[in-house]
Amino acid sequence: MRDLLPYLKLYKKHWFGLSLGMLLAFLTVAASIGLLTLSGWFLSAAAVAGLTIARETFNYMLPGAFVRGFAMGRTAGRWGERVVSHNATFKLLTDLRVFFFSKLAPLIPGRVSNLRDADLLNRLVADVDAMDHVYLRLISPMVVGTLGILGLTALVCWFDRELGLTLGAILMSLVLAWPVLFYKLGKRNGSELTQHKAQLRISTLDWLQGYSELTLFGAEERYRNAILNAQDKLLKNQYFNAHFSGIAQALLMLANGWTVVLMLWLAADGVGGNTPDPMIALVAFATMASVELLMPIAGAFQHLGQTLTSARRLNDIILSEPDVQFPEERIEHGEEFSIAYKDISFHYPDSDSQVISNVELTIPAQHRIAIVGQTGSGKSTLLQLLNRYWDVQQGTIEIAGKPIDQWSESQLRQAISVVSQRVDILNGSLRDNLVMAKPDADDQELAQALEKVGLSKLLEDTALDTWLGDGGRQLSGGEKRRIGIARALLHNAPILLLDEPTEGLDKQTEQQMMQLFEQHFKGKTVVFITHRLVDLDKMDTICLIEQGRIVEHGNHDELMAEQGRYYALNQTL
Repeated sequence: MRDLLPYLKLYKKHWFGLSLGMLLAFLTVAASIGLLTLSGWFLSAAAVAGLTIARETFNYMLPGAFVRGFAMGRTAGRWGERVVSHNATFKLLTDLRVFFFSKLAPLIPGRVSNLRDADLLNRLVADVDAMDHVYLRLISPMVVGTLGILGLTALVCWFDRELGLTLGAILMSLVLAWPVLFYKLGKRNGSELTQHKAQLRISTLDWLQGYSELTLFGAEERYRNAILNAQDKLLKNQYFNAHFSGIAQALLMLANGWTVVLMLWLAADGVGGNTPDPMIALVAFATMASVELLMPIAGAFQHLGQTLTSARRLNDIILSEPDVQFPEERIEHGEEFSIAYKDISFHYPDSDSQVISNVELTIPAQHRIAIVGQTGSGKSTLLQLLNRYWDVQQGTIEIAGKPIDQWSESQLRQAISVVSQRVDILNGSLRDNLVMAKPDADDQELAQALEKVGLSKLLEDTALDTWLGDGGRQLSGGEKRRIGIARALLHNAPILLLDEPTEGLDKQTEQQMMQLFEQHFKGKTVVFITHRLVDLDKMDTICLIEQGRIVEHGNHDELMAEQGRYYALNQTL
């Protein structure tokens, strides 16, 4: 149960709605029990009165009015309880998703780098959804059931203390023993159900995303069989769950039936010391109505194993500490956005191999530097370290003369524009994918950015309302790349980081983008990463990096005159 504590704390914000839902549920159950109990007594009393002289004095109107009142109260209470409880629960799940995502975002790409996208999606959707069991199937039924038992016990005790205490003891014993028993029996299946649900989602998403490649390499059938196997396991868990739920309810009804027999036997000589009368029916029907208190509890703890497993999966994210910690307070810095790598070394957490070794590099403000080298030489890692995706193990990185670990996250993001190798397109409109770079931009400014990168054709038809689809399925690779460039133009930060910005573009478009960069570079500190030695003579300096070390550093003419590694690379073009 300790695994549920982080989520129970979120209940404080919605205590009124959740408490009101439980109150309405209690009143609904009270109306239901009152309806059945009063109806049993009324029918019996009316039958007895009809056979005696009491038929002339028996009050049929008042009990009939109460029966109608209880019936209407039960209907209205059930509707009100559903509306209030589910409204509060949905709000709670919304807050929980925001809370989970706020904990997840700082862990990327560090601690969650080994988790599959589908697994993260399953935690964000299915595992968070399972948290509604805590209130709807655990807390609410237990609270309402306990209060209902106390109320029913007090009602029967009003007429006969011995019968009331006997009924209360039996019901309380069932409340205490039943959940524990069925939690133990259903714990393993609930845990497996959660795991197999996640595995099915992962297998299905792998098959969908890689269908073309799987078909080309003849592996599609194997991945499809993995989906079927995961589905079979999940169906077996669901079958067991449904079967088990039926057994729990059947046994509960059996226990209730035997309790009715016992109460009839005890009340056969009369209720409250009186001779046998219609009050016997009241006790019997009150006992029958008690099953409505216990029925939700029978399945409450059956789902607890599933809920606890989901909570542990969420806790793997929520309770993790991010590798990179940002300070809350903003720092004062100069307006000259220089960059300095001071004797830095870095290796990824899951490897001891150095990616960057003893790099010493100073980039003055408003300076344009091109970092070149072969694939895997550490070029992109230098940019990731500057964005604080990771922190160096040795040395320091400074921006505007201040260590990067003193910058708040908002300050750092405002100071840097990035065009990365992989441009992520959200499943939304074209406007949604642009406005994230500049939230206050109007449609005209967004359209101008698209025209600058040569995407004016996207402004036809539905224009900025064009839906781009999951991952930008409506766009080509070059169009995605240019949307990334448009974002950088809109963000317009003083530091511009370009990681292979023209990769995948044709020659003509590449020249257009380079000319656009030339205009946009003015007054900015630019780090341009490429393995294509094109137009590098326009850069202020060039840094050649190999195996995580700086091999050569200087402007184009100086490096060509030295006839070193940079000169050799140019000769191979």
